[in-house]
Amino acid sequence: MSLNYIKNFYEGCMKPPTVIGQFHTLFFGSVRMFFLGVLGFAVYGNEALHFSCDPDKREINLFCYNQFRPITPQVFWALQLVIVLVPGAIFHLYAACKSISQECILQKPIYTVIYILSVLLRISLEVVAFWLQIHLFGFQVKPLYLCDAVSLGKKFTIIKCMVPEHFEKTIFLIAMYTFTVITIVLCVAEICEIIFRRLCFLISQ
Repeated sequence: MSLNYIKNFYEGCMKPPTVIGQFHTLFFGSVRMFFLGVLGFAVYGNEALHFSCDPDKREINLFCYNQFRPITPQVFWALQLVIVLVPGAIFHLYAACKSISQECILQKPIYTVIYILSVLLRISLEVVAFWLQIHLFGFQVKPLYLCDAVSLGKKFTIIKCMVPEHFEKTIFLIAMYTFTVITIVLCVAEICEIIFRRLCFLISQ
């Protein structure tokens, strides 16, 4: 019986009840994760090693890099992907335990409402992640970072640091913003599809 639950859960996650939801799964699961996993590592993988300040000392470079990156972009975007997946995963786990078919989700009002709420929660999480990304990384990576190093001692006040591959990082930032916007648009479109199909089902009755 447990294997049946796992099978239903897997099918629910991979094949949502809407066409747009299935496209969103394809977009989210393949394109976005591939972009982050492969290109993200290529752009940000060795950033800390190539981040250099003047004077070029290891402890100063480390201090200023931690100030420049409170959280690394790869970790932030990985957390974003995982957290955004949670609402849908919880719903499909519930549907698997209750043996709710994908067709039944759009036919019974209670299941339709719960599914819409999970999509709305997904949108909310994407919006919060979008705001946090702006707050943490901005829209542009500048080649020079001014590090506030007063706490290191009287000899240091403002230290100039060079950010490696800043132009590539700017392009990658814009791409991640674009992915978030596309995901939000797909979620809104999925809600519209659910409402439309629900109305068509009621009319046909």
